[in-house]
Amino acid sequence: MDWTRDGSDWPNREHSRFVRHRPHFWHIQEAGVGSVVLLLHGTGGASHSWRDVFPILANDYHVVALDLPGQGFTRMGARQRCGLDSMSQDIAALLDGEGLLPDAIVGHSAGAALALRLVRDLKRPPKAIVGINAAVENFKGVAGWLFPMMARMMALNPFSAPEISRWLGNATGVEYMIAGIGSRISPEGLALYRRLVADRNHTDATLAMVAQWTLDGLWHDLPGIEVPTLLLVGETDRAVPPASSARAAARLPRAEIVRMPGLGHLAHEESPDDVTALISAFLTAHLG
Repeated sequence: MDWTRDGSDWPNREHSRFVRHRPHFWHIQEAGVGSVVLLLHGTGGASHSWRDVFPILANDYHVVALDLPGQGFTRMGARQRCGLDSMSQDIAALLDGEGLLPDAIVGHSAGAALALRLVRDLKRPPKAIVGINAAVENFKGVAGWLFPMMARMMALNPFSAPEISRWLGNATGVEYMIAGIGSRISPEGLALYRRLVADRNHTDATLAMVAQWTLDGLWHDLPGIEVPTLLLVGETDRAVPPASSARAAARLPRAEIVRMPGLGHLAHEESPDDVTALISAFLTAHLG
């Protein structure tokens, strides 16, 4: 994604800045004062995913959202560092370098796995974690066949990123994909996802992340993560089965689950006010 070409109307662009911190060139959005709350998007997303959540939380907290390596407007500097452990280490180093040690982390899907892995890599663990349709088991549901299929395509065909971008970036590709994960979002949201997936560098980075992603180590470590954790579960999510959050909660010592009827994988984009209210209540209880 090119900021000059694609960033002129990017959500919350007035809060955007860019940071060179090896190995990547990061896009960060930052607003508000108070306890630091880090927002981490899921696979194939970007900071736009928090477009409505970000300004609400910034009323009470110092909110930081970033684009993962190669996705959105963050330029990937090392393709081999797109797996869970490497990405967590690089985010922790970036936050330390910027003086942004998070008091809480809110992660969507794979971003929730990153939030839990950051407990190990940050200089001090956060006081609270919120996972929205947390993908902390190896891919199941729709993701169980779609993401490995994309990774295999990338391994077999180096030109598959442009091909996937053309497939998803057409008039109906994004609508089909988002309906397939059980969500209904606004025309604005659809247009932003269409812009993302039409960019072959973004798609290439997404494929690199998928190809390197494994959650076996994190799953093993969950019983040792003592941070209070809220798992928000969209009951119509077809990408991450709701039962996955129940299994994760059983392994986490201090987890609770809230189910959200009628919402799918992109619950925070479908109903941002309701989801943010749940996040805020949990953060208030643990951050004060």
